[in-house]
Amino acid sequence: MAADLSWMRERYEQLRSQGLDWNPPTLQSASEPRCIIDGQEMVMLSANNYLNLATHPKVVEASIEATRKYGAGSGSVRAIAGTLDLHLEAERVCAQFKQVEAVLIYSSGYTANVGLIPTLVRGSEDIIISDELNHGSIIDGVRLTKASRAVYQHNDMSALEQVLKEHSGSGRKLIITDGVFSMDGDVALLDEITELADDHDAMVFVDDCHGEGVLGEGRGIVAHFGLQGRVTFEIGSYSKALGVQGGIVAGSEDVRRHALNHSRSWLLSGSQPPGVAAAQKAAIEVLMSEPEHVQRLWENTGYFRGELDSLGFDTGVSETPIIPVMCGESRLAQDLSAELRKAGVMVGAIVFPMVARDKARVRTQMSAGLTREDLDDVLGKFESCGRELGLI
Repeated sequence: MAADLSWMRERYEQLRSQGLDWNPPTLQSASEPRCIIDGQEMVMLSANNYLNLATHPKVVEASIEATRKYGAGSGSVRAIAGTLDLHLEAERVCAQFKQVEAVLIYSSGYTANVGLIPTLVRGSEDIIISDELNHGSIIDGVRLTKASRAVYQHNDMSALEQVLKEHSGSGRKLIITDGVFSMDGDVALLDEITELADDHDAMVFVDDCHGEGVLGEGRGIVAHFGLQGRVTFEIGSYSKALGVQGGIVAGSEDVRRHALNHSRSWLLSGSQPPGVAAAQKAAIEVLMSEPEHVQRLWENTGYFRGELDSLGFDTGVSETPIIPVMCGESRLAQDLSAELRKAGVMVGAIVFPMVARDKARVRTQMSAGLTREDLDDVLGKFESCGRELGLI
């Protein structure tokens, strides 16, 4: 007799009744600034493809050529027989670009966090100190440890310093923060965090998946603050601005060797397909030879945020291409998202429990591929929908 799964249906109905269930739209074209979603042409403002590299000819061609030469898959985990010369080349080029000693590539940023964090601490004698708004993958990684835990108020350096003082007698001290916070688009005070870490003999771990390809001329938050060699663990992503797929651990040779030998999510995951590895390398090479993509991204970001502010929308504390339009109530955010989608603008409503009950918003994400005409078209629709719903 089959197991009783009625509890699953009941749990789902609870979510659905509160409007909290996921019903992902279907993308029917490439992820580009203008694409087809559920049969409708839309301007894409919900993708992480900040630099529009997912369809860059050099990236696509590299993937095709590698697939033809090496096949669709690598045949094993990297620790046994699945490490291709392509993987090592992608890591070498990435390390060169980021100006670090070494890089190890994971299947995703998520697997980098959940696989590496548990290897960095031992038991309750060690302490993990985490920003309260850190990404869920960090939270999952911390939960897999037996270390003591402390949380400090978001970007509050006085609170972080107080926690460090309270745990001065701990063994290993590990401070963890997002680089760019994905809901609000603000940036960690990594320079101040690093100073405090130096003063209190702590390690610094930054998840910069939304800063990779965006900050520091594309090199990320560590380069943005000029902290190469001082941040112990830098996590990045190929899956966002770089337009491909995969996670990055960047740092010293010691860090790479440690992660390679102890991180179960790396040791036990099948390696990146050849086409992906080649595309990873190509995406970094495009960044090195074509800086105009990062420049256009920031031009679009400044223009769009400025125009939203001028219309009377609240864009919160955003400093990056993640630009929220604050709505307050979840239902209002959902209504704004729905109306904009009807008008041909793909945006998502971010509501409780992803954010606080009174902090619901529609999140927009800029792309270097959007034209000024695209942005003005979207701004006109934001204005009409915002006035209809009483947001402005």
